[in-house]
Amino acid sequence: MSPIDVNDHDALIAALLPAVRTAGRLEMAHFTNGVKFEQKADRSPVTVADQEAEDVLLAALAQVAPDVPVVAEEQIAAGGVCEYAKLFFLVDALDGTRLFIRGKPEFSINIALVEDGKTRFGLIYLPPSERLFVTRSDGASYEARLSQQEETPFAALKFKRLATRKPDPAALVAFNSRGTGNASSSLLTTLKVQDARPLGSSMKFCLIAAGEGDLYARFGETYEWDTAAGQAILEAAGGTVAKIDGTQLTYGHFERGYRNPYFVAWGRQPLWRGGEAGMPAPSA
Repeated sequence: MSPIDVNDHDALIAALLPAVRTAGRLEMAHFTNGVKFEQKADRSPVTVADQEAEDVLLAALAQVAPDVPVVAEEQIAAGGVCEYAKLFFLVDALDGTRLFIRGKPEFSINIALVEDGKTRFGLIYLPPSERLFVTRSDGASYEARLSQQEETPFAALKFKRLATRKPDPAALVAFNSRGTGNASSSLLTTLKVQDARPLGSSMKFCLIAAGEGDLYARFGETYEWDTAAGQAILEAAGGTVAKIDGTQLTYGHFERGYRNPYFVAWGRQPLWRGGEAGMPAPSA
């Protein structure tokens, strides 16, 4: 595999698809046969599937873009050190590990490209459903089915362009993390959300991008590799991912260990900003 121009997103997707398919197969094999896990230093769980899938993706990125640094979840957890880079990849090879361990098919493979603190490219693959979400060279977001058994090339995939929907304030649909906190719940109450659906991993961004929901509020700990690919896909479909003061969520904050501040992902423009209705002030 030869190096490519990472600004050519179609070429980047095509080059990464074999590794994404392989990582998906590995994860589904572990998911089906039972999952053993350990605890990392921060007490979050990690499985063999996390590491095996990350190894596959890192090997592919090293061939596709050898000069572009990669910040990957397990690599950082193992003590890897990254400093500021103008251009870099963010990788979460198995987003939703806790749900993966519990046997819930709500996990994903996330790859994002960040430039100057902004997410420029996103690829998310959902192995249980074989749904692939990407940003393409035309600047839009698309969905296709990526079979783990058939070696379908990029050119043969049937892509459907994504577009967010106009929110109806009287019938908002929110996707919640399964571990959502009281602050997130309070926001949904403030917005009079009647339909709040618990859902894991970066699937939430994808479904909002596909017009299947209106918002996802996260007032708890997340990392940049959890959100960058989803933000790229959602924004390219017409959405917004903002901190609770209304400013855009940005990337490359190695000085805070790649932790995100609180944020809300919206199908269109923000319907609320921090400080309203007694909600908490923005986190760091």
